Amino acid sequence: MTLLRGDALSAAFDHGSAAYDRLVAASPGYHAHLRRSARRLGLAAEGRGLRVLDLGCGTGASTAALLAAAPLARITGVDASMGMLDRAKAKNGLAGVDFVHAPVEELADRLRPGSFDAVFAGYLFRNLGDPDKTLDLVSNLLVPGGRLAVHDYTLSGSPVHRAVWNAVCSVIIQPAGWLAGDAELYRHLRDSVTGFDTAPAFARRLCRAGFADVRVSPLPGWQTGITHTFTARTTAGAGEGP
Repeated sequence: MTLLRGDALSAAFDHGSAAYDRLVAASPGYHAHLRRSARRLGLAAEGRGLRVLDLGCGTGASTAALLAAAPLARITGVDASMGMLDRAKAKNGLAGVDFVHAPVEELADRLRPGSFDAVFAGYLFRNLGDPDKTLDLVSNLLVPGGRLAVHDYTLSGSPVHRAVWNAVCSVIIQPAGWLAGDAELYRHLRDSVTGFDTAPAFARRLCRAGFADVRVSPLPGWQTGITHTFTARTTAGAGEGP
């Protein structure tokens, strides 16, 4: 199994950005599930006065989900792929979002500790070479008691759910990626899921990183046992005020 990392993965997403929104829109529940995960952040008062980081925002689907859940929040979207960000910036509904082009590894030098009240990370952690280092970064960027929601393909651990994921990839996802000219990216998509943490293992990873109140919530449809929302919060002493 060879996974794309760093610049190679960013370049693959740059190339795949033209067809990306069309392909994910064909997945039943894709946008509804992002909105559900964004609501699970539990941001009060429509996010009024809150600073929210959309980490790995891609073409802005997760950003739109955050705006639906917290339309009054101040949202910063970060992604390592300029091609994906260009798509996000071109969307009328996202005009008020501050988009930043940067790999997650550079954010410690670009964003101050305690800069955010909440962080949302959609389809990010399985693409990282060092997810634990990024969890440390997220903890530092959040205020004490700050909220984290992670939305990702994380298999339950059941052989049945693994078989469903592999079947959907073989019959639908990878052929669609091949037709779009992005076979390598969609092969990575499949393997990055099967090679990453199960949902219970990622929950334990969050606990080891010092997050509290870690919860794992399933999502409905064919993604049951395949896609989950993880919610957690930082404890007192995590991060510092801006």
